[in-house]
Amino acid sequence: MTKSSPSARERIVAGAADMISRRGLNATSIRETAKHARAPLGSTYHYFPEGKQQLATEAVRYTGAWTARALRKELAAGPVAGLRAFLALWRTIVVDSDFRAGCPVLAVSIEEPADDETPAALAAAAEVFAEWERLLADALREHGVEATQAAQLATLVVAATEGTVAMCRAKRSAQPLDDTAEQLQALITAAIGD
Repeated sequence: MTKSSPSARERIVAGAADMISRRGLNATSIRETAKHARAPLGSTYHYFPEGKQQLATEAVRYTGAWTARALRKELAAGPVAGLRAFLALWRTIVVDSDFRAGCPVLAVSIEEPADDETPAALAAAAEVFAEWERLLADALREHGVEATQAAQLATLVVAATEGTVAMCRAKRSAQPLDDTAEQLQALITAAIGD
């Protein structure tokens, strides 16, 4: 049995995630996303009648779910394996894109909303970060780390990784991520060993 190709809607969402990871939310348009996803512009509006915010929200959720699946799988082997996989995933993204892509969840999080409301995409980004933190904290607790320390370490891992991805893009080097990986691994190993 062969794997089916992604639907037009899935291609558009993945394309939006890629565009946002490279350009940011404000510089990503529906028209350019449709072109990037090789989808008709009309189908973009069909699948996302609420426009750019709806598409951005779906792109954030898509990235969150994709990353959480990979993290959950690797965390089955323990927190250190999960950490290594999480960092390796982002290293691959920045290096393979020649330091042009980062995390669309972060990109949505740092851009100023157009109005006083919290846009759905920003709320989705908060949920994604919380999910990644929860997965990491759960794995740490399962390996004997006290709940408060596990939660704080999980937040540190997500925050350090996201910030380091941005540094890698700015410096055009994976060295910041490699350095961060070494230190985070030492912290997690020490916490598990306590």
